[in-house]
Amino acid sequence: MATTSPLADIVKETERIIDLADKQNVTLRLFGGLAIRFHCPSATHRSLERKYADIDFMGLSKQARSIKKLFLELGYAPREVFNAYYGDQRLIFNDLANERRIDIFLDVFKMCHKFEFKNRLILNKPTIPLADLLATKLQVVHITEREYRDIIALVHDHEIGDSDEPETINGLRLAQLCSEDWGIYKTFSINIGFVMMALKEFQLDSEYESVARKHLEELTSRIENVPKTTGWKIRARIGEKKRWYELPEDDKKVIVSPSQLAEQLQAGKEKSV
Repeated sequence: MATTSPLADIVKETERIIDLADKQNVTLRLFGGLAIRFHCPSATHRSLERKYADIDFMGLSKQARSIKKLFLELGYAPREVFNAYYGDQRLIFNDLANERRIDIFLDVFKMCHKFEFKNRLILNKPTIPLADLLATKLQVVHITEREYRDIIALVHDHEIGDSDEPETINGLRLAQLCSEDWGIYKTFSINIGFVMMALKEFQLDSEYESVARKHLEELTSRIENVPKTTGWKIRARIGEKKRWYELPEDDKKVIVSPSQLAEQLQAGKEKSV
């Protein structure tokens, strides 16, 4: 097959990648901000819309060779050194013309926290399941404005349930992740609290804010009430005396608290005037 070139429109380019992957039976599941845009009408709300710089996928390590071949055909340049060292866990390709990156995690998502997604990729397409999509946002220790926007859109537009039914956030899945790992529980709890405090900063109407808050409270209830494992209880005794998360090497941002978020949003409005 002849090599083609990436499209300038990032949404259309994402659809092009997904379409060719399906035709070649390559399992690629979208996550990150673009995945939320695929599922959430709220992602284009004037108060929540944002720009998308890169495209993120989950894939299978057993298909690494096919994934490499696919992105070469799509016109991407592999990050050779990185892929040589980490190619069994993660692959990166560059769109040089549009200055974009494709980031592909294989089997396991590992950033501030680690999640096994290998057996979850068959549950949904073209994205990872909504619970896992929310987990990848809530696990960010250095939470930024884009996480606030994505989390609010996702939790507003979807009910919290106890299964992976289409367009439902599996609260049971998230609660179980938290019940087995105190560190995940800690980070999720901090970020859910941050988002609830920050809701008013986005100037959403009262009904919208009420729905988002209700869904976050439902998720919190599930997380708090699920029985915790022995390992969780032992780690909880240590608490914050020991760091409970990892930091990606390129993560140089600081946590954006709700008060800092308010300042950033106000500065953005003043700049646009």
